[in-house]
Amino acid sequence: MRFRRVCLESLGYVLPDEAITSDEIESRLEPLYRRLRLPAGRLELMTGIRERRFWARGTLPGDVSIRSGRRAIEAAEIDPARIGLLIHASVCRDHLEPATACRVHHALGLREDCLVYDLSNACLGVLNGIVQAAAMIELGQIEAALVVSGEGSRSLVETTIASLNRDEHWTRQSVKLAVASLTIGSASVGVVVCSEAISRTGNRLLGGHAVARTEHHQLCQSGADEAGGDGMAPLMATDSERLMAEGIATGAACWNGLLATLELAPEAIDRTCCHQVGASHRRAMLEALGRSPEHDYATFEYLGNTGSAALPVSLALGAKSGFYRPGDRVGLLGIGSGINSVMLGIEWHATRVAGDDPLAERMPWGTVAADAT
Repeated sequence: MRFRRVCLESLGYVLPDEAITSDEIESRLEPLYRRLRLPAGRLELMTGIRERRFWARGTLPGDVSIRSGRRAIEAAEIDPARIGLLIHASVCRDHLEPATACRVHHALGLREDCLVYDLSNACLGVLNGIVQAAAMIELGQIEAALVVSGEGSRSLVETTIASLNRDEHWTRQSVKLAVASLTIGSASVGVVVCSEAISRTGNRLLGGHAVARTEHHQLCQSGADEAGGDGMAPLMATDSERLMAEGIATGAACWNGLLATLELAPEAIDRTCCHQVGASHRRAMLEALGRSPEHDYATFEYLGNTGSAALPVSLALGAKSGFYRPGDRVGLLGIGSGINSVMLGIEWHATRVAGDDPLAERMPWGTVAADAT
């Protein structure tokens, strides 16, 4: 995929106020830890995740997607009437139907002939939405698009804790399948993509590449399809070791494809932003790509894995902190269960980001996470 007149114009984000530490989760797992004689501290040690965040009870994905979408529009200083496509791209949604995008579209007052739909592809939803928007802009069908995501984690984490404490079939071996569920956090993001002709930033989307190795689709699976409100009781089984190995192999293939598509040498990519899984995954992925951690921006230590919002929220926080500099070529390294990988290249020039940082004094973005082991 090559794009010649598409810009990633702005990002808006919303983060929850409530932080849940890994130590607190382990204290709630005391019955399991006592029965299996597990040492305290293993969750943070295994994942590098110190805390993750929950929305207030009763919060729906659309509630926060509306807020982050509005912030992205305001940051772009774009007339909403120019937006011809709205995609709600998170795993979580308000209802099975109608599309959560319908509620977001109504709340934001976008035009009647705007295309409106949900798109869900595990942790890749937002990147997939950006690709679809870019294709329509490139074809001249629309001037601008808004891609939003609102991911919530409270139900998954709390249901997993309850199952681990209640069901005595869990063993030291099988409990590994539940660890990934305890790393999930909440976040929301909005991304405005527009034609270069109306862009104020000039942050050109150069192109991208995709790899699908769907023979591994069973390595990370949730239960039956459910809507995203407080009433759901999801459980997820993840073969983390195999998922990481196969995911990194898929990511390495996608990285090579991205470089070939953009006709760039590896060193021509100045900075990266990866999907946020945990310390081991990040270290192994960057090693496989021959990348330095100093040139990659990480947030997982304080946000956990926030699904489809993880990479774009990290991009927003990195841009806001000045990590991505004018003239940098930035690689967005997306990967999701399935296994799918989408990677995009951006020529960065200017930052338009809107969002508040709750508990900012506890979030040394891009420093502590870069040193996590």
